[in-house]
Amino acid sequence: MVSLSTWVRYIAHKLEYSASIGWKNYTGGQITDTQLGDAVWKNLFQGKLTYMHWNKGEQMAPTIAGKAVTLVRKIPIADPKTVFVGDVVVLKDPEKADNFLVRRLTAVEGYEMVSTDEKDEPFVLEKEQCWVAADNENLKAKEANDSRKFGPVQMTDIVGRVIYCLRNAVDHGRVENSDFSMQKDSPVLEVELDVDEMVKSQKD
Repeated sequence: MVSLSTWVRYIAHKLEYSASIGWKNYTGGQITDTQLGDAVWKNLFQGKLTYMHWNKGEQMAPTIAGKAVTLVRKIPIADPKTVFVGDVVVLKDPEKADNFLVRRLTAVEGYEMVSTDEKDEPFVLEKEQCWVAADNENLKAKEANDSRKFGPVQMTDIVGRVIYCLRNAVDHGRVENSDFSMQKDSPVLEVELDVDEMVKSQKD
């Protein structure tokens, strides 16, 4: 049973999301000013804040391994105020336009990046840049397919934050993100998590 306070926090998150996605579409020229209000209300009452993403590979093991089903919170406008270092994010693959990767956000704009290879010069991440890494420490950079291979990525390439992972019907739970995100995502998880639906989608 979801408490009243959780519902209030959830609706506040929905309103924030609906306004953000509406404004993004408006400034991008996808909708007119007369359609903006309708878009906000439609997202508020009909839209969900999460979607399911199917993982492949061992890059994020042990956090997310094999053919796991994850629940992802949508991030309409990714910036240092909406996603944080330590978050497990879904981002557009910088090397394959139609593909998405799940990686952990390890640095954002302003961070100085220092390589373990002394031949590489240190550098500072520029505005709207970020650095993502695989959790699996047993993989080499090429296998991990993260920023060590393709370099910094744009924050705007991040489309969501992974908040729950289902490996099988008895092995599932919250994904460890930054403390701030864990608190922020709690009401969304309480309202929208449907483990039975995730199990069903894994079997399909």
